[in-house]
Amino acid sequence: MQEILRRQIEKIVPLTDYEFQLVLSYFSIGKYKKHQYIVQQETPVPYVHFVVKGLLRSFYLDQSGKSHILQFAMEDWWITDNQGFYKGENATLNIDCLEDAQTYYITLENRDQLCVALPKMEFFFLQKMTAGNIALQNRILSLMSKNSEERYLQFIQLYPDLIQRLPKTLVASYLGISRETLSRLSH
Repeated sequence: MQEILRRQIEKIVPLTDYEFQLVLSYFSIGKYKKHQYIVQQETPVPYVHFVVKGLLRSFYLDQSGKSHILQFAMEDWWITDNQGFYKGENATLNIDCLEDAQTYYITLENRDQLCVALPKMEFFFLQKMTAGNIALQNRILSLMSKNSEERYLQFIQLYPDLIQRLPKTLVASYLGISRETLSRLSH
């Protein structure tokens, strides 16, 4: 389990064994069951999670009760409600487990302390935040400019492993299309 986190960090910054043990000391381990929420709208967001095992999704529930999926996160991905976590506000999103899951999670205070103790981690977190912002920008542009077939083809190209693990209803919701349209496209 530790090796997954170490490989994730070392894609960006090298770590000695001592430095990795220091990094680990700032994280905690979370174990969650399928359907369990780790963040709920209108509640505090104390952690950012690194997924070691399982599959999670973040989504917004609008006033009419419709679910709008923002992100999925599987092994080796990070997930939180960024606005709530970084601004100390209540969540605007929900995050739940689509499978049993394990994460390493860290508070903002511990993240900041880790960056002081090991400055190269600040670069690591900056790179991860930048990559996340680029992915979100690309997702928004895709929703604004691509038709349903183009969005579906882009999704299976970008996330070939994910498509096998998700019910079609969730894929359709993520793509902003009906289940029927997705069935037509996937045949």
